Amino acid sequence: MHEFILQGTRGSSRLRLEEDLNDEQRCVVLEGDGPCLVLAGAGSGKTRTITYRVAYLIEQGISPDRLLLLTFTNKASAEMISRVESLCGRYPTGLWAGTFHSVANRLLRQYASEVGFTRDFTILDREDSEALIKTCVKDQKIDTKKMRFPSASVILALVSYARNAGVSFEEALERKHPHLEPVLADLLLIATLYDKKKRAGNTMDFDDLLLKLLELLNDHPAIADRLSERFKYILVDEFQDTNTIQAAIIRRLAQQNGNLLVVGDDAQSIYSFRAADIQNILRFPEWMPRTKTFRLTSNYRSTPEILSLANASIEHNEDQFEKELRPMCGDGEKPCLVPAQNTMQEARYIAEQVLELLEEGRPLREIAVLFRSSFHSQQLELELSKRNIPYEYRGGLRFFERAHIKDLVAYLRLFSNVRDEVAWMRVLGHQPGIGLVTAGNIYDAIKNSATLTEALRVEAIPKRGLSGWRGVQKIIRPLLSEMLPSTIIRGIVVSDYQDYLESQYPDYHDRLEDLEQFALFAEQYSDVSSFLSEVTLKDDYGAVREEGEEERDRMVLSTIHQAKGLEWDSVFVMRLSEGSFPHKRSLEDTSAFEEERRLFYVAATRARRRLFLTYALSSGFDTLAFHQPSTFIEEVPRRLFEEVRLKDALPIREASSKDGGYEEPTIVLDDAGERTAKPMPKSFLGNY
Repeated sequence: MHEFILQGTRGSSRLRLEEDLNDEQRCVVLEGDGPCLVLAGAGSGKTRTITYRVAYLIEQGISPDRLLLLTFTNKASAEMISRVESLCGRYPTGLWAGTFHSVANRLLRQYASEVGFTRDFTILDREDSEALIKTCVKDQKIDTKKMRFPSASVILALVSYARNAGVSFEEALERKHPHLEPVLADLLLIATLYDKKKRAGNTMDFDDLLLKLLELLNDHPAIADRLSERFKYILVDEFQDTNTIQAAIIRRLAQQNGNLLVVGDDAQSIYSFRAADIQNILRFPEWMPRTKTFRLTSNYRSTPEILSLANASIEHNEDQFEKELRPMCGDGEKPCLVPAQNTMQEARYIAEQVLELLEEGRPLREIAVLFRSSFHSQQLELELSKRNIPYEYRGGLRFFERAHIKDLVAYLRLFSNVRDEVAWMRVLGHQPGIGLVTAGNIYDAIKNSATLTEALRVEAIPKRGLSGWRGVQKIIRPLLSEMLPSTIIRGIVVSDYQDYLESQYPDYHDRLEDLEQFALFAEQYSDVSSFLSEVTLKDDYGAVREEGEEERDRMVLSTIHQAKGLEWDSVFVMRLSEGSFPHKRSLEDTSAFEEERRLFYVAATRARRRLFLTYALSSGFDTLAFHQPSTFIEEVPRRLFEEVRLKDALPIREASSKDGGYEEPTIVLDDAGERTAKPMPKSFLGNY
């Protein structure tokens, strides 16, 4: 017998700096030592620049395990690793790449005891955290029925904002929900109990991962120095989206070697509601002496006409780095400015213009409608449905956020951490005769158990919950010796959960298929703990789960926040009326108003070839409520737009797939109310 060691993909380097990079990008790759700030405009190739920088360092002899690459999504880190592998001709084994939370999780597993946890701590996602908040409310004996007490989601949001923004709970409440001041004392007790329960249950929420890592770095200088020495080069993507805690972690980790390269665009800082702080990027040169600043201004995405509008808009912001995107694409059409009489006509126009784009041969998947707030799409969705135009709404429940998936995750968490109160409460809650109070009593009886086997032996269970407890024992006991998460999942479904689904949901067939896909996914993992870490920290399972569906040709409806980082050939930005976009809450706050302008800039720069800006002069239901056009339209020179005049009076058309194209019937109602087909008019528009 002999050993064969798998080394990973090998091949020759494909690093061609002269051929593949422009001058701006090449400077970053070659000169990115020390503290560096890379201001990367929209469509300027920042991902290419970062990956070439990583590959270049590896080619220069830097071991991958001394490189730390921080991103804001797992998808982004996976894409960058893949590109680095392609450039180097081999997999960058040992490279530290991932989100802040995933990297924090890895480091805290090594040093958990220093922050008061054991290495097998489990991670609470948002729903788990809300469940624990509800338990805290119950334990405090607050009668929420006699008063308008905030929901668990509101309380959790306040706790999270306070921690991420680095402010007290009182200040967070004053900023976000000042009307809750009368119940501040109760909320403080709940927030304190929430932290105690997490520690007692050996659980952390997402915020804890960052806070405990920062605590580790601040309170244990020797460990901090060791970690700082480990990472010779640190690269951070989307730096404009970092919060106070993340910025502090980065600065401490870079203290020993000083090679910190942050990439971002202050003009795309749009997440202050998540405690992202634009000052992190604006003040970076102050925080890091001798910072070298690079600018990536060559835009490879949009036409000159679209960029002229975007540049003309963002230049009105005062608190920013001066920049101007330079187009690398050929000339195109001016952005269309489309005033509508009301929101209904605005929605009708967009739907009809989508059909026009289809006639021109544009695929639906290259068309997107973006809006400031999610409810803005309601009327448009109706108009698209009338015309049989298929669309995808971004922002729905992802696969791993679905209730039946989270139920099985709760079972798995018990196999990893028997003290996980949130998991026990969810599992027990599915048993007949067990409500929230009884589940809490059962947990009190078993919470001191050292193992799951020991917990299942407990018999001192309240009489009311005894039958349900027997059910839990029957489900879990046969699986105690199992190690594979896929086997445990299938065992739970077969023994009990299938019956539960059948009794609770009309679509139980679909849910069972989801669970089988869940089990198939779990087959990649040999132990429950690693599987749970992946499931909890992963941010893009929805896209993976619906990969087959995304092959269908359908347009996209999305909030602008959801659309950041994406691009389409044709983009509509709707509801550009003062008070809607910019949002009315920003009109008296300069900082908030500038963020709204950055949001408009992000929306405009999602478009490659065509950009349509629409607004309604009145609401669809009250013609007396007149709206002014958005400031972001009024402040841009009219010469940059092609104005469109709408003419009402066309019947509704439909789009349907046929031989890879679209039919073109017009569907109208005759006097008897029957549907009849007539030749379709060419255009909904008047003269341009």
